[in-house]
Amino acid sequence: MEIRSVRSDEIYKKILTSPSDKKDDIYRYELMKPFEFKWSCYNIPLKAPQKDGYDVIMASSMLGFLTPTKVNDAQSESIELLSENQFWDKCQESIEVSINAFVNAGIELPVKSYLFTILLSDPESPYTILNEGYCGDGGIPGYIFGSLIPNTYTLNRMPVALAHESNHNVRFQFEKWRNDISLAGMMVNEGLAENFAVSIYGEEMVGPWVAKTDADTLNGYIKPIIKEGLEVTGLENLTAYLYGDEMANMQGYFPVGLPYCAGYACGYHMIKHYLKKTGRTIIEATLTPAEEILREIEDFWDE
Repeated sequence: MEIRSVRSDEIYKKILTSPSDKKDDIYRYELMKPFEFKWSCYNIPLKAPQKDGYDVIMASSMLGFLTPTKVNDAQSESIELLSENQFWDKCQESIEVSINAFVNAGIELPVKSYLFTILLSDPESPYTILNEGYCGDGGIPGYIFGSLIPNTYTLNRMPVALAHESNHNVRFQFEKWRNDISLAGMMVNEGLAENFAVSIYGEEMVGPWVAKTDADTLNGYIKPIIKEGLEVTGLENLTAYLYGDEMANMQGYFPVGLPYCAGYACGYHMIKHYLKKTGRTIIEATLTPAEEILREIEDFWDE
């Protein structure tokens, strides 16, 4: 099993000291080129055929990553914090431990090579603010992004987020992604990933996408709304259920009356219920089809 990093800190330092007309191409061809296959899965080219077209720079901005033109002297401290070797070692260890949890359980993983990097988040992005300065992306097996505004809190949390994304990386090697995935299916995926991260790092390290929802809000308000939308499909319909009305409104999608990351929080507790009820391990559950999990937890909605 091979797990490698692209040291973004070194590339950000190069972008920092480069002329403004060179910054975008350094970002494209040195930082993002190794992840070209990941971007291609979303039909995003490294460079658009036409000027100011949709490409990896525009997509990075939309996802809340710091775009290369914003890498200036104001980011010097962030880049220095991102340059700590110990931090990269902990990130590497998180992915190694996560992937090996499945290998050591006797699971033959089709993907043998994994590449990751940690990107700077744009402090002005609403997504960055809502997620308390850090998040991850592991939807394409073999490739993992983390992103953060470096500080004591986010640097400590990033390995936990990478464990979450590593779980996605493994699950999607067996449970193939479907563009018509339902809300219920998305909640299974996210609930599995966060329970997996907690199994390694402890419940006190659960992400803000779960921790910000208290039990009373979950049971008394969120669950009834989510239950009515379990069969909903399509990003324009799923967004408010998963991420909440605020994020849906920012993307021009339909609100449904839910707070921040309601679907993530509900999915976490849904899978926690499944694990307790069935006695299955999180490793076993990760490889279990969503339909099977959902059949086992119909009683979750009546609690």
